[in-house]
Amino acid sequence: MINSNLTIGVFGIGLDVYWEQFDGLKTYLEGCLEKLCLKFTNMPVRVINAGIVDTVNKSFETGKQFRQEDVNMVFLYVGTYALSSTVLPVVQKLNVPVIVLNLSPDACIDYQSFNQLNDRTMMTGVWLRYCSACPVPEIANVFKRTGINFHQVTGMLEDDEESHREIMEWVEAANVAHIMQNNRMGCLGNYYSGMLDIYTDLTLQIKYFGGHFEHIEVDELTAIKNTITQDEAEERVAEFYVKFDVQDDCSHAELLRAAKTSVAMDRLITRYQLGAFAYYHKGIGNPDNEDTMSSIILGNSLLTANGIPVAGEFEIKNAQAMKIMDSFGAGGSFTEYYAMDYKDDVVLMGHDGPGHIAIAEGRTKVRPLQVYHGKVGQGLSVEMTVKCGPVTCLSILEKGNGELMMLVAEGESVDGPILQIGNTNSRYKFPIGSRKFVNDWNSYGPAHHCAIGVGHISSKLQKLSAILGMDMVKVC
Repeated sequence: MINSNLTIGVFGIGLDVYWEQFDGLKTYLEGCLEKLCLKFTNMPVRVINAGIVDTVNKSFETGKQFRQEDVNMVFLYVGTYALSSTVLPVVQKLNVPVIVLNLSPDACIDYQSFNQLNDRTMMTGVWLRYCSACPVPEIANVFKRTGINFHQVTGMLEDDEESHREIMEWVEAANVAHIMQNNRMGCLGNYYSGMLDIYTDLTLQIKYFGGHFEHIEVDELTAIKNTITQDEAEERVAEFYVKFDVQDDCSHAELLRAAKTSVAMDRLITRYQLGAFAYYHKGIGNPDNEDTMSSIILGNSLLTANGIPVAGEFEIKNAQAMKIMDSFGAGGSFTEYYAMDYKDDVVLMGHDGPGHIAIAEGRTKVRPLQVYHGKVGQGLSVEMTVKCGPVTCLSILEKGNGELMMLVAEGESVDGPILQIGNTNSRYKFPIGSRKFVNDWNSYGPAHHCAIGVGHISSKLQKLSAILGMDMVKVC
């Protein structure tokens, strides 16, 4: 799930005096650079190939070109030795992550054939095709001393699944960082009063992620809802029956109520160009607003499944985590501890409110609830389990020193009995056991919510955290 607006700058390096000394070396390196660019052919990204940078003048020109093209990330292909003075000017003013690709053309030199060349000039020229590792310490030294955000991939240019995977993960991580930088989050209502752990500093969120927070009044959503026609509501009810497993005890009146609010939410999202949403409204007795907020779950579940994650209880930090997980294509469902099962060594986790129905095991059930526990009103809710298989938990943690941190754990969603109470809930098993997982996770002081997505993606999250300049801790 790569954003087509992502632009990647690619350049190779070399020493200009080599070209006259070693025939064909520059042409060979240019061919290797083309092979690197081919890795991005099937990805919806724009690649700016600046060619081989071998002089200081070319370095300054390339830096200007990348700035004009507004690149989001730079891949530096190191094919042979080059002076660090021809590298630094390319990236110094960009303020984007630089991935140093220390990639050999093959697994090793064919020593026997090499030593039979009997021409030391030719031998040196061949060796220089393999000495990509040589200048990397020099480049790393200069980048470190000048504050360049750089990372390394070491391996082979071709036939190396590990290095290829790392390169693709860096592209995915840069894409997610780009999405977050341009994301607009709607904040409707207010915090759940007294939930101190979920309160957050929005300016701190913008410092790390960028984006924009749009504060919206519940009255605005209610006003839109009151313009929704009967036909529009009936059409949305028909969609509910397609997307959900609507239980027989759900009345048509409740489905219509949820449908009107769902259509209204779509219009609100469009009005403010929102890519994520956090909401909670306690209410003070306004029946129209209570009607809106007690009928919001089904529509918000559809939004979450369609790439606009919605978090209840005004949990902005977790809406950020959900957006990250969804942008990686992993989903990201709103969750918290429900109970411990020491017999099966699993942790039951889920939440009331919307769920990520696109990552559900089977069809998501819709059930009527006579009370929303701890909240005002009654209405329809969703009951789902996250797909069985590997999962990743992500929490965006606000530390006491004014920094953000990612807290990550990998586990497995497993089959078994769940609580059929009209909420999202699943059974999760962790490699370190449920007791140690809970103790270790809690020890970092996260908020009590997290986002759960399918697959093990901690290596991608690690790269995203590096791009954002944020610490990440992996519990398991």
